[in-house]
Amino acid sequence: MTTANKLTLVRIALIPVFLVVLYWGFPGSQYWALGIYAVACCTDFVDGYIARHYNQVTDFGKFMDPLADKMLVMAALCWFVEQGSMAGWVLAVVLFREFAVSGMRMVAVEGGRVIAAAWSGKIKTASTMVSICLMLLGIPHWLNITCQAVILVTTVYSGIEYFVKNRDVIKSA
Repeated sequence: MTTANKLTLVRIALIPVFLVVLYWGFPGSQYWALGIYAVACCTDFVDGYIARHYNQVTDFGKFMDPLADKMLVMAALCWFVEQGSMAGWVLAVVLFREFAVSGMRMVAVEGGRVIAAAWSGKIKTASTMVSICLMLLGIPHWLNITCQAVILVTTVYSGIEYFVKNRDVIKSA
């Protein structure tokens, strides 16, 4: 197993730690959770750099890296909805996009093709992760709404782009 893939697995392992700290609810737990979340986000950037720089790109990494990102982001967004600081319909749109893109990737894999993350997907992931970090800080309502809008717009745009660029996968299914 490559170093990049190990970092992806570390990100996945940090998700339950992040959630336990969030739900624990002791004074300052949100800031501890933010720290854990930030470390998990950093593994995303570091594993990608290592994979490309040291020629450790694998099919496992192409599949698991975006899946790990989805799991981390969804965990945080579900918590925000439960706390009443995010609209449920925003989460529903994000979930729809993630399931749709993951489904398309599964169809592609059956055809012997692995669809790596596109730039718009990377921008979506980075902007969503930054927005979540800001939201974990307990920002003012107007900025929270702005973060939700950034998450929503980048999610919809990247989802549309994935389907347009990979429409041949759907046609051949």
